[in-house]
Amino acid sequence: MATMPATHGHSEVCCNIPPIVSSGYVPKGTYEQLGGMKTYVTGPADATKGLVSIFDIFGYFDQTLQGADILATSNEHQKHKIFIPDWFKGNPVPTEWYPPDTEEKQEKLGEWFGNNDPHGVAAALPEYVKALQTANPSIKSWGVLGYCWGGKVVEHVTSASSNPFTVAAAAHPALIDPTGAEKISVLYILLASGEDPADTVKEFESKLKVPHHVETFADQVHGWMAARGDLSNPRVKEEYARGYKTLLDFFGKQWQ
Repeated sequence: MATMPATHGHSEVCCNIPPIVSSGYVPKGTYEQLGGMKTYVTGPADATKGLVSIFDIFGYFDQTLQGADILATSNEHQKHKIFIPDWFKGNPVPTEWYPPDTEEKQEKLGEWFGNNDPHGVAAALPEYVKALQTANPSIKSWGVLGYCWGGKVVEHVTSASSNPFTVAAAAHPALIDPTGAEKISVLYILLASGEDPADTVKEFESKLKVPHHVETFADQVHGWMAARGDLSNPRVKEEYARGYKTLLDFFGKQWQ
């Protein structure tokens, strides 16, 4: 794989990501049963760092799986193994429910969110990580990444005394709450979209008490690094890649 030059202030080593596939992506990982859940697993068997990825409400989308593979394979100096558990048990939000422009869609979404509370997932994560640790004894440190709905899970779990993670990342997190920032106890990176409320993002950053990086991708939609990322659009594809480079750079510098 050719080495890409350093761009946007990121080190060269963290820019060696594979070419982004716009459509028809073939995931590099496999699905396993871990902690009682179907889990997408990707990355080297001898990895010393494990990252639990919490997808958005649409579940296993190619863009999210490709992102996991990027994080697992692009930094030769830090070996990451990525785990994406199916918290929705095969029942993500169908894309046809969006936009929720009918009463029926709104009712279905309301019921779905009622059955998939971020607090519940956050509370279950410590035990899930214990199961992962048992199955992957080479891993010495754990991180968590959440997209949209998953970003709220990240906020909750890293604010709890039972938090098992050393580093946390949120890509276009849902329901950004500045009061929650004060309780986050680990290294933290937040990548916001242009659709996320700028004042709220700024206030959230001001209340973080841990080493952090907060950046807004101003011309991107909420969800561009996951299911809503239209990778056939050259600009989205470029910023999708830069988003993952930014995560890798932060992990490389801060996650020791």
